[in-house]
Amino acid sequence: MIGIKEFNKKIASLKNTRKMTKTMKMVSASKFKRAHKAQISAQDYAQKLTELMGRLSGAGPTNHPLLKTRRAVTRSLVVLFTSDKGLCGGFNNNLIRKTRHWIIDNPYKYTTIGMSFCGRRGYMAFRRNAKVVKNYEGITVKPEFEKASEVTKDITDAFIKGEYEEIYLAYNKFNGPMSQMPVIEKILPLDASSLTPAGNQEQAPSRSGFTSQDYTYEPEEKEILYALIPKFLNFKIFYTLLENAAGEHGARMAAMDKASQNTADLIDRYTLLRNRARQAAITTELIEIISGAEALK
Repeated sequence: MIGIKEFNKKIASLKNTRKMTKTMKMVSASKFKRAHKAQISAQDYAQKLTELMGRLSGAGPTNHPLLKTRRAVTRSLVVLFTSDKGLCGGFNNNLIRKTRHWIIDNPYKYTTIGMSFCGRRGYMAFRRNAKVVKNYEGITVKPEFEKASEVTKDITDAFIKGEYEEIYLAYNKFNGPMSQMPVIEKILPLDASSLTPAGNQEQAPSRSGFTSQDYTYEPEEKEILYALIPKFLNFKIFYTLLENAAGEHGARMAAMDKASQNTADLIDRYTLLRNRARQAAITTELIEIISGAEALK
C-alpha cells in the first residue's frame, strides 16, 4: 500500500505540474491574441483579393504557366504546415493522420509524391518514409511575408519546370481557438474560376448600383490577372502561415487548460486517498495503544 510520504510526493509533483500548465496557458493566450489579430487583419484582404481573382477569371483563355493543367499527372508535391513545438492537443496529429491517409489513397494516381515541410512536427513525422524536397526551419514560429514568398518561389519554380504537375497545401483551417479543421487543397495549377462564386457576384449590383460588367479595366483584365497571380500565391502561403500560428496557439491554450483541470482532479483524488491512509494509520495506532493498555490490566 502506498504510504503517506508517497502521496505527499505525488501531490507536490502534481501541484508543480499545474503551475507549469497554467503558465503555459497564459503564455499561449497572449500569443494567441497577437496571432489571431494578425489573421483577422489579413482576412479581409484575402477575401477581396480572392473575389477579384474570381471576377477576372472570366477574361477568357489564358496562357499563364501557373494556370495550365497537365495532361499526364504522375508527380505531386505536398507542402505540410505544422507547428515546431508540441503540447497542443491533436493540432498536429490530426493533420498528419489526414495527410498519411491522403498519400495512401493516391498510390496509383501519382508515381511520385514529394513533401516540403513548414514546421518541425510534420518533418519529424515523415522524414523517414517520404521524399523530402525541402524543410523550412523556423518559418512557423513568427509568420513573415518574406519567408512565405520563399516558399511560393520554390513551389512555382518546381511547377513551371515540370518537376511536379500538381501541388497541394496541407494545413489546419482556423475556425476558432477550439476548432481547427485539417485541409488538403490543390494550389497549382491555379483554377481562378473556382476561387469565388463570381457568377453570382458579377450580376449583383453594388451599393452604387453598378455591377462588375459596368467596369472598364485599364489595362485589360487578362493583364491584371497575370499581375495578380504571383501576389495571390504569395499571400495564400502567408495567410496559411497566419492560420497555422493562430490555430497552434489556440490549440495549445485549450490543451493546457484541460491539462490544468485534469491535474486539479488528480490532486483532489490523491489528497482524499492520503487522508484516508492517514486516518487508517491513526486508527491502527489507537488500536495498538488500546490493545497494549488492555494487556497490562
